[in-house]
Amino acid sequence: MRRTILVLALAALMVAMVAAAAVPTLAENKSPSTQHASTGAVFVQTDNPNANAIVAYHRSSDGTLHPAGTYPTGGLGGVLGGSVVDHLASQGSLAYDHANGLLYAVNAGSNTITVFAVHGDSLKRLQVISSGGTFPGSVDFHGNRVYVLNARDGGSIQGYKLASGRLVNVPAWHRNLGLDPALTPEFTHTPGQIGFTPDGSKIVVTTKANGDSIDVFTLGPGGLPADPVVTTAPNTVPFGFTFDAQGHLVLTETGPNAVATFTINGDGTLTSIAQIATGGAATCWISGTGTLFYTSNSGSDSLSGFRDTGQETLTALGDTSTDPGPVDSAIASGKFLYVQTGANGIVDEYRINSDGSLSAIGSVTVPGSVGGEGIAAT
Repeated sequence: MRRTILVLALAALMVAMVAAAAVPTLAENKSPSTQHASTGAVFVQTDNPNANAIVAYHRSSDGTLHPAGTYPTGGLGGVLGGSVVDHLASQGSLAYDHANGLLYAVNAGSNTITVFAVHGDSLKRLQVISSGGTFPGSVDFHGNRVYVLNARDGGSIQGYKLASGRLVNVPAWHRNLGLDPALTPEFTHTPGQIGFTPDGSKIVVTTKANGDSIDVFTLGPGGLPADPVVTTAPNTVPFGFTFDAQGHLVLTETGPNAVATFTINGDGTLTSIAQIATGGAATCWISGTGTLFYTSNSGSDSLSGFRDTGQETLTALGDTSTDPGPVDSAIASGKFLYVQTGANGIVDEYRINSDGSLSAIGSVTVPGSVGGEGIAAT
């Protein structure tokens, strides 16, 4: 009897030991998102010509990024002639639609747009649809309307209605820009960005050195774009833009390496407000919180910061170094700035301090993304 009890006790002990060995430790059992208290996500487009993809990152409470997965777009990236660190030579090739829980990505090499459903820091591909033109480089949305900017063949815009998480092409919402497709180098002579005004009543397009113009399309009640009102500013090379808290256009001018602000009038004309030099080289991209703005100066490997004083002027906040070739950027929660650097496919991470200065908090190397553009934060 004692022997039987002893055997049973030993057997129970062995089972318990095996079971314990089979259970991971707390650290091993955690997913990356639970190991790093996540407050959001950052999505980075590789723009890889062989197979475009979105690389997802957990955003921790301290702003640092941690890999969360890679999601093929089902399309191809593209490379404009003459480009080095900025193969799309555009701003806004990836757009996060918070209200609808969607992410829009352009596939420049296959003339398509991909729509993803966003679930925290993971994605589900819902649709791949034609961009209605050649070499899509920028995309934006407002409500149930989405517009894409196509860069080649003289440039064009194409509009879509959003229905049940899918884009529906509206043929009447297509407009050709009429740019000269023969001008070289290609990457400086293709349009730079498309974006809705904050109230959704107009669409803004920059043409860079192919016309040095800012085109404003007023949308009719049904979304039909009127003929553009074109404002030219010779030798300024208007490129990337965002808006301040008052709805003014805040624009990079690559020619003089400056930031310029404008009022967009009801008729689509622009009224100049102010201009301030960045002191950097190849000032092309810009992101902002509404009161703070940061330009990417790809020719000097730096960011330039500015504060909107609320008195129709900008105050310089100084420069911050980056990895080589800073391009597109995104701001999360008004607290963190993430900047793609195209030379080596790195995203630099910064904390935005209360005075608007930046503190470097880390960086991640994005696989297969040298020269890539497109970044969005939740």
